[in-house]
Amino acid sequence: MRRLAGQPDAARFLADDMIEDILDRLAFLRHAPTTALLIGDVTQSLGAALEAQGIAVTRADPAPLPGEIRLEQEAPLPFAQGFDFIAVLGTLDTVNDLPGALVHLRRALAPDGLAMMSFTAAGSLPSLRSMMLAADGDRPAPRVHPQVDVRAGGQLLQRAGFADPVIDSRSLAVRYRSLGRLVQDLREQGLSNCLARTGAPLGNAALARAQEAFAQMADAEGRVTETFEILTLSGWAKPLRAPKF
Repeated sequence: MRRLAGQPDAARFLADDMIEDILDRLAFLRHAPTTALLIGDVTQSLGAALEAQGIAVTRADPAPLPGEIRLEQEAPLPFAQGFDFIAVLGTLDTVNDLPGALVHLRRALAPDGLAMMSFTAAGSLPSLRSMMLAADGDRPAPRVHPQVDVRAGGQLLQRAGFADPVIDSRSLAVRYRSLGRLVQDLREQGLSNCLARTGAPLGNAALARAQEAFAQMADAEGRVTETFEILTLSGWAKPLRAPKF
C-alpha cells in the first residue's frame, strides 16, 4: 500500500475525506493544541496543515515512512510526553487488540487532550460483498475483516477511559466502471484483505462470476456505486464523572 499510495494517480479519496473532516471538527472546537500525534497520515497532508498552524507534529505508523516512529504491536506506544491532540486515520480497523490500542492512545494524551480517530467501519463495501458471495458460490470465503459499528465504537471509547465521547458515521459513495478499478482503489488505500487466514484466491471461473455480478449491478451508464462507511470516534482526557444517584 505504501508503494502504491506513492504513485501520482493513486486513490486518496478516503484519506482526503478524513483529513477534511478532522480539520473541520478541530476548527469548530475551543481547543488549541500545541503538540499533536498523527497515526496513518499516509499523504502527510494533515501533518502539513497542523504544522502550518504552529503545532509540533509527531508521526507514527505500523509501516513507517522515513522519520516516523514505528508502532510495535506487542509494546505500549513509545511516548513519554503527553500530546494535546491525537489523530488516527485508518489503521484502527485492522489492529488485533482495538481496546488495547485505544487505551494506549488515551494514555498518550495530556490532561484535557483530544483524540479523533477515523476509519472504515461496518456497512462498507456492500456491492463488493455481494459480488464475492456470487463468486464463491456455496462456499463463501473470508474476504473482509470484522468491522466496528457505531454502537460498538461508543462502548470502546468508554471502556478505554475517554471522557465526553462522540461517535458518528457518514457514508461516502463512489461509482466504478469496472471491478478491477474498485479492487485497485482498495489496494492503494490499504483496504484489501488483511486476515491472517484468508480464503483461496479467486480462480478464473470465480472471477468471471464476480465480473458478471458487477455487470448485473451496473446502472444505465455501466457503473456500480460502492459505499464506504466512515466511523469517527472522539474523546477527551478528562477525569470521568461519577454517576449521580
